[in-house]
Order: sequence, then structure tokens, then C-alpha cells
Amino acid sequence: MKLQIYQADAFAANLFKGNPAAVVPLTGWFADETMQQIAAENNLSETAFFIPEGDHFHIRWFTPKSEVKLCGHATLATAHILFNELNFAGEQMAFNSQSGILTVKKAGDKLQLDFPADFAREAQAVPVFAEAFGVHPLATFKGKTDYLLLFDSEETIRNFQPDISLLLTTDARGIMVTAKGTEVDFVSRFFAPAVGVNEDPVTGSAHTTLIPFWSKRLNKTELTALQLSARGGQLWCTLSGDRVLIAGKAVTYLRGEIEI
Repeated sequence: MKLQIYQADAFAANLFKGNPAAVVPLTGWFADETMQQIAAENNLSETAFFIPEGDHFHIRWFTPKSEVKLCGHATLATAHILFNELNFAGEQMAFNSQSGILTVKKAGDKLQLDFPADFAREAQAVPVFAEAFGVHPLATFKGKTDYLLLFDSEETIRNFQPDISLLLTTDARGIMVTAKGTEVDFVSRFFAPAVGVNEDPVTGSAHTTLIPFWSKRLNKTELTALQLSARGGQLWCTLSGDRVLIAGKAVTYLRGEIEI
């Protein structure tokens, strides 16, 4: 059986930046094992699968190791492919997911995700983090699935070379490190070795935690952000009650087919 496959760089205006995601349109779900094998074969941080479901779509996301409950960049990539490659008509689309209904709409030259906010709470320091990053965070917070570690500067975030083997010993899906930015409101990086992604280039789901955190800290609801991975990515962020709006650009890299 042949399947269409696309790959797009999300949260990027140009190729080879942002976060690459594979997008596989389906007419019905395959076995979980098959979708996991496709994601492992793609070997990207996420592969998104979607099916039509009435007037919206149902979306699922797989890392090379496991299915996840929420992924921002692969949702952005999927919407980009639907709008630009699959001739979706309209200005907004909705996805059913394990995290509820998610919408994506056109916002000028960007696409804007509407996701549930994750309000992290301050937590006890985790000694292994200081060991892994080589410096103690100013504070430690915990969201639904990820830790948020606050540090002193953008330079500190940019220069981290953490010991990934130590990060694997924690109970979190991922660990985000963040600081106030010099030219944007905040910067971050995201590490998720537990799900097979040592460092994610740009992480939309992490910003469901970062946006409320920095909105309260900076006393503003409109924020700009950079994720300081090697590929890098820019995000335009809004806190709207218990939702976050995350806008970014995307560009198509690949159109093809796979055979299973």
C-alpha cells in the first residue's frame, strides 16, 4: 500500500530552519504499531497522522519511540500541508486530539495554533538537573508532563551542553530551560530523551507552559520567543485565559510516498 507523505519545517520562514515534521494523511487509522514503525523509520522528532472526521480532522503524533498527547510543531506542519499542498478551503481548521479540540487559523503570513495552557507550579529542585546542565537553576517548576528550569540569561541557555544520559533518569517527558531574552521576551531550549528526542529544535507544546509562565513574570499577554536550538525557531505568543495562541511560519521540504 502506498501512502502520501510530506515533510515541512515548522516555526521557520526558510528551509533547514525550525523543526522538521513528517505529515502522513490517512483515510482511517492503521494499527498503532504500524504508525510507530513509520515514525521510527522517519526518525524525526514527530510524525503526524491525520484522518478526516466530519467537518474537522483527527490528529495523532508519534516520536521515534512513542505516541505523545500534544505536539505543536507537527500540528503547525500538518495545517501548512493541508492549506498549501492539499487545497484545504477556508481560513481555519480544527483537529480532534488527545488534548481536546485544537484549531489552526491563518494570521497574515503565519499560522496560529490555539492550544490549552499549562500553568506550571514551583517544584523542589531536582539535583540531577544541576549536574546535567552544570549550573543550578534559579528556580524549578513542573507542568503536566515537563519540567521548566529558569536561568539567568540568554547566553547561559545558548551555551548549554547537557549530559543527556543524566536527563534520562528523570520522570519527565521533557525538560525546558528558559531565560529572559535580549531581543525577544524569552528564550528556551527543550530536551526530551525519554521519548527519543535528545533536543527538539522548536517545541510548540513546551510553549503552552512557557507562555503563561513568562506572561505572569513580565506582566504582558503578547510575547515573542526564540528557541535556541542549532536550527532555531521564532514564535509569536499570546496568553488568552486558559488558552495559548502560538503563531509561526512553515515551509514544505518534501512531497513523496511511502509503501507499507
